[in-house]
Amino acid sequence: MTVTEDPAAAGRALFEAGAAVAGSMSRNAAVLVYPDPAGRAAVRLEDRLARCLRTAADEAAEVAVPRERARAGAVLAFAVEHRVAVARSGRPVRADGFFAPRTGGRSAADTVTEAVVAAARGSHDERRIRHLGYLLAEVASSPDLDAALVDRALTLAAGLTWRQLVLLAGVGRRDRSPLPMTPLAEDPRGWAAWGAREDLADLQRAGLLDPPPALPRPGGAALPRLRPADLRLTRRGVLVHRLLALGFVRDDDVAAALAELVPPA
Repeated sequence: MTVTEDPAAAGRALFEAGAAVAGSMSRNAAVLVYPDPAGRAAVRLEDRLARCLRTAADEAAEVAVPRERARAGAVLAFAVEHRVAVARSGRPVRADGFFAPRTGGRSAADTVTEAVVAAARGSHDERRIRHLGYLLAEVASSPDLDAALVDRALTLAAGLTWRQLVLLAGVGRRDRSPLPMTPLAEDPRGWAAWGAREDLADLQRAGLLDPPPALPRPGGAALPRLRPADLRLTRRGVLVHRLLALGFVRDDDVAAALAELVPPA
């Protein structure tokens, strides 16, 4: 049967195209979203979420740019991967009307999924795509998160570099991985350290990390030196950290970002 003859084939093909970004897991995700009616899979995806993902895949199937198409398939596959993990921890898919059709026939879930796919298609640093997919799975499992809040989180995250997301991840896991006590240089000489310091300052100015940037003191008194150990997530930072599931950023990525921020002496 061809794609033209089988309406579901185009959506499955989009998932499979995601293998260029997400690896073979994309094909496994496609099996869960487009299950064989006669099959007896050991793992199943909840019907409400599967229908939503099928709609998104079908709508994105005609994306013409190959790499954007791969990103779209990958972000949906990552959502499936994380949802399976969340289900194993005992968290059900929400049943509060998030998946129910609204005016125009679309649900809040459809709106959020479309926004996530659009964000993934434009993510030139493809390390972000895994966490955008995880966001979709988190929202599908969290009744305390509405579409407006998700839109706010996506807006906050849209302008962040991968290193900034990793720095947020590092601050968020400070309880299990203490941050360096070494004071940061305000104007490092090396370009890598300077760029990392600018990324951190932007997170502070955006209200994602406390303390905010220090203001000049009267009389030109010396400013206190900021240490990574002084940093805390703000409420905004907690939102981005939670929805993008930054707790799953690899420890070696966090260590590399901190090494750029605090180069060895």
